[in-house]
Amino acid sequence: MALAKEIMGSRLIFERSSSLASSSPFQSRFSIKKKTQRTQFLINPFDPRPMRATNSGSVVAAISEDLVKTLRISTVGRKQEEKKEEEKAVKFNVRAVATVRNKNKEDFKETLVKHLDAFTDKIGRNVVLELISTQVDPKTSEPKKSKAAVLKDWSKKSNLKAERVHYTAEFTVDSGFGSPGAITVTNKHQKEFFLESITIEGFACGPVHFPCNSWVQSQNHHPSKRIFFTNQPYLPSETPSGLRALREKELENLRGNGKGERKLSDRIYDFDVYNDIGNPDISPELARPTFGGRDFPYPRRCRTGRSSTDTDLMSERRVEKPLPMYVPRDEQFEESKQNTFAACRLKAVLHNLIPSLKASILAEDFANFGEIDSLYKEGLLLKLGIQDDMFKKFPLPKIVTSLQKSSEGLLRYDTPKIVSKDKYAWLRDDEFARQAIAGINPVNIERVTTYPPVSNLDPKIYGSHLDSALTEDHIIGHIDGLSVQHALEKNRLFMVDYHDIYLPFLDRINALDGRKAYATRTIFFLTRLGTLKPIAIELSLPPQSDSNHKSKRVVTPPVDATSNWTWQLAKAHVGSNDAGVHQLVNHWLRTHACLEPFILAAHRQLSALHPIYKLLDPHMRYTLEINAVARQTLISADGVIESCFTAGQYGLEISSAAYKNHWRFDMEGLPADLIRRGMAVPDPTQPHGLKLLVEDYPYANDGLLLWSAIQTWVRTYVERYYPNANVIRTDTELQAWYSESINVGHANHRDAEWWPELSTVDDLVSVLTTIVWLASAQHAALNFGQYPYGGYVPNRPPLMRRLIPDESDPEFASFLEDPQKYFFSSMPSLLQTTKFMAVVDTLSTHSPDEEYIGERQHPSIWTGDAEIVDAFYGFSAEIGRIEKEIEKRNRDPSRRNRCGAGVLPYELMAPSSEPGVTCRGVPNSVSI
Repeated sequence: MALAKEIMGSRLIFERSSSLASSSPFQSRFSIKKKTQRTQFLINPFDPRPMRATNSGSVVAAISEDLVKTLRISTVGRKQEEKKEEEKAVKFNVRAVATVRNKNKEDFKETLVKHLDAFTDKIGRNVVLELISTQVDPKTSEPKKSKAAVLKDWSKKSNLKAERVHYTAEFTVDSGFGSPGAITVTNKHQKEFFLESITIEGFACGPVHFPCNSWVQSQNHHPSKRIFFTNQPYLPSETPSGLRALREKELENLRGNGKGERKLSDRIYDFDVYNDIGNPDISPELARPTFGGRDFPYPRRCRTGRSSTDTDLMSERRVEKPLPMYVPRDEQFEESKQNTFAACRLKAVLHNLIPSLKASILAEDFANFGEIDSLYKEGLLLKLGIQDDMFKKFPLPKIVTSLQKSSEGLLRYDTPKIVSKDKYAWLRDDEFARQAIAGINPVNIERVTTYPPVSNLDPKIYGSHLDSALTEDHIIGHIDGLSVQHALEKNRLFMVDYHDIYLPFLDRINALDGRKAYATRTIFFLTRLGTLKPIAIELSLPPQSDSNHKSKRVVTPPVDATSNWTWQLAKAHVGSNDAGVHQLVNHWLRTHACLEPFILAAHRQLSALHPIYKLLDPHMRYTLEINAVARQTLISADGVIESCFTAGQYGLEISSAAYKNHWRFDMEGLPADLIRRGMAVPDPTQPHGLKLLVEDYPYANDGLLLWSAIQTWVRTYVERYYPNANVIRTDTELQAWYSESINVGHANHRDAEWWPELSTVDDLVSVLTTIVWLASAQHAALNFGQYPYGGYVPNRPPLMRRLIPDESDPEFASFLEDPQKYFFSSMPSLLQTTKFMAVVDTLSTHSPDEEYIGERQHPSIWTGDAEIVDAFYGFSAEIGRIEKEIEKRNRDPSRRNRCGAGVLPYELMAPSSEPGVTCRGVPNSVSI
């Protein structure tokens, strides 16, 4: 009760702040910018909005009676009163409430330091705040400042177990202070703390909010004062005089000087190449090239400044788990996210540990489908037949045995969705085809414009064998009596083509132990029902790569038992190709890696005051941290990607080749990508300006809804601050951000002619819409179905270990004798399967603190622009309508690619989700 009385009620405060903010002096600068044409998300700014459940509970103090009397000035005598104020400034107090977020769990060292800080706080080692005005003192030419104030009662509240603790401070200012624009914080304690927000009340303009959301380090480690700005956005040219120097100083702090090794407590954003993937000091076999140089073009990553390896001066020394990789302090996972990730990591370790033991004493291959099913039914220990007596013989950590006794489910896999409704759905050709447009990788299918397909590889390097082995005879009986030319003209032939991306690497891949792959092309026919059916699979090898196998062969739908197993193996090889391109190119490269330069440049060049920074902020959350984790454990030498996927150690080289030859930022937006792949044509009479050539294309259908909503929201936002092109061209921070993203972050493409200009409102809307789309909907569509679809490994195996035998192969007899055994000997081993399943389970998991599209922290005060706050609520409402439309589509029996007997609904772009593996949910950012 005492705390409640001290800080008042947050609901009343926010109701007041909404109306006060809309009439505050801050709003006057927008009067010349107000749009003449209303947009979908422009809502009455005077409508008070209720707080969402996720708000931080920010609080403010009451305005004292004396202050009200002092500031009450009649209209008639205003000029005379102002003159008196100039002659004699009246001093008064304003009150601040700082919200600090506590950790739920602390280790012994953290607890000890916390108690020490509580003691030293009593003797003057406090947290000190200083308020800074938007105005400059004409006498000193420096910003006006309040007297320093300390956070009260830190020692008394040090033992509070609440998630958020509110501390107060009082500032003394005079009546000529003006409006507050910034606040500095000095932490004289030993321990860092997470400052969520500060709210000041007592000024005539109403409550002033400072969204901080940052770790404040001890002055012992970082002597300079921390600077936080109000939530009021300012373009660089409109920055109040009192904030200009601070604005630039804070950006200089974030850029650093590009020297030295970064400490985990640093907040410095800088660029580097991917030179830390290998570990040549351990073994020459773990050496990897630098990605981002001339030979292997790649986006840039966050610089850590570690020293070089002993073996290779061009390679950076690695940090291995459990030690953390550097990312700027505020980019690190918050506690809830850390706990979710740690739990998934433990589960992965346990799942990998037991199969390792199994592999050492028994055969590695699955014997039949029942053994795979038992991973979900019985749990891993029972499936492996490791009974208690046998279990005790192994030197396992005590935690494993205790977890097995207390939570057997930890070692049991959840049944993947692909086999939850129909156990044998994955075997059907229609499901194989459906996943090309509604599965985890629906972005590679393209319309066939020339048959047979033509390779774009250089024949001078790869020879005449680039010609396709596909002929009209292979498909003529499967296209409803049409001629091939007629089918092409009617847009009835489609293809998933992995020929060019794999063929240059196949000799090296197939020389690896336990790896065998083809470069595949799969031809699909669009039926009259709007579904696809696979009608031919081309399997290519480099000439003479294996004397026992033809360099090219075409497999068509089965007509007998033997051809049925051959067809299933061919589809498995296509699935393996698909899994590799999905993970290395579409998921990792096009969302994770290619967004990182834009995020680094945003922190380096866009002030927290900049309206575009405020727009992008939720779409950058956690991305640098998850990318650092990927460099450490996923894409690293002998990491998960190399261990579990067909490409092995050449995976990043394939990713680099895709970046060099195919990645174009101007084609990363959804409409441009659909047109590039021939899946849509421009049509101004259609919704979204496109006509889909496969009308029931769930990824595109739902994606266009989200793309349109994002684009409308971004346009509403951009037009608020940029009334004409000249304001964009003269925005120094904005232009520096875009220039650095290209010239430094994507340096290997800096001279490409396809980069969009940044000169007009339409340019800026297009660039920002693409970035928000990639960070949210595109990443969600490619990520959160990984376990639901890939957790059942036969559906789309990440690697294959054997080629398909034909009559001339010595293996053909064993294939005929026991085709199921041959099938499983071609699949990943038990160890590879369980390792892969554990990882994709982690990658498909939503954490409890996830923020989904249409949501953001402090929704009512993330910006001081009341009109934009209301526009955001309009955007949020539109996202809710889209979710209902997606639910409606999934119940529509005419949409056969998402509704039917045993057919999974398409929910990967349904915006909301519960925590866990749900196969739905669109987070704001690339956060896992």
